[in-house]
Amino acid sequence: MDTIEIQIKRPDDMHLHLRDGVVLRSILKYSSQDFGRAIIMPNVVPPITSAAMAKIYRNQILAALPIGHSFEPLMTLYLTDSTDEKELRLGVKEGVLSAVKLYPAGATTNSELGITKIENAFPIFETLVELNIPLLVHGEIVDSKVDIFDRERVFIEHILIPLRKNFPELRVVLEHVTTSDGVNYVKEASSNLFATITPHHLALNRNDIFRGGINPHNYCLPILKRESHRLTLLEAATSGDSRFFLGTDSAPHTLNHKESSCGCAGIFNAPNTLGVLASLFEERGALNNLESFTSINGCGFYNLQTSSKKITLTKGATPVSYPNFVDTPSGKIKVFEPGFDVFWFVNDTSKL
Repeated sequence: MDTIEIQIKRPDDMHLHLRDGVVLRSILKYSSQDFGRAIIMPNVVPPITSAAMAKIYRNQILAALPIGHSFEPLMTLYLTDSTDEKELRLGVKEGVLSAVKLYPAGATTNSELGITKIENAFPIFETLVELNIPLLVHGEIVDSKVDIFDRERVFIEHILIPLRKNFPELRVVLEHVTTSDGVNYVKEASSNLFATITPHHLALNRNDIFRGGINPHNYCLPILKRESHRLTLLEAATSGDSRFFLGTDSAPHTLNHKESSCGCAGIFNAPNTLGVLASLFEERGALNNLESFTSINGCGFYNLQTSSKKITLTKGATPVSYPNFVDTPSGKIKVFEPGFDVFWFVNDTSKL
């Protein structure tokens, strides 16, 4: 088979976990080698709850960049019940704040300080509208009576719909959307509602958590859903619809935190996201829409210029050999396995 090449504008990752310390320094290169910018999640320990903390974290990321890599971290603020609107204004004034992240308290990793009652954040939402700063939503309700596979649907019905009725001018991203309910809600919205989609929710369904036994490395939050939901996500991502764009939700955990009696949620997909996406888009005959999903739609939402630079994706004759693990001083991190051979890779000669 002859090799195939396509060029796309350099992509941006609109939902990325980089952690901190030695893990940050070990994994950053896998994002910065392919992506020009990324929306950085604030749920580190302690979480990024002030403009000053966001600035410090941004400087830590920039200091950890490999020599020769060009990468811009776009910082977010972790919303709590006690967030002061002055912090938002300061973050915007100092040019450090791109968005605010709403975690329902207890919904995912390091979300314990998140919002306990949506009404507590109404003054912040008013300020976000005034400043034209988007709200990024982890769209899952936290209620032991709600089935884990229904948490996104119930969150939309009980939290997001009333929220958007109260604040129709608020620009909202339903982060890492996982269900047909979420996709359809975004499509039906008249304005100001968008969604990110992850490569693992496009490639896997909930059977993959249990295939061959319990597979902790396919455990993420929001959790993988039915095959019918995966197909709806795939249709949305490959359609070219500007309301859907890439957010990898790449979220590394070392093996001891994944392979334990109470393993952490998160999938580390930064090393192979673009190859996996090219495979999925090609399978649907939609390679012409890959650039929109990875490099254009998100920029439109965040009012960013698309990259003037290009990367080249190459399809080879044999499967790409990605590393199974990435070594860090804190331990090994498992690299995402999409469940199929990947023949696409970012050509080294096109890297910036």
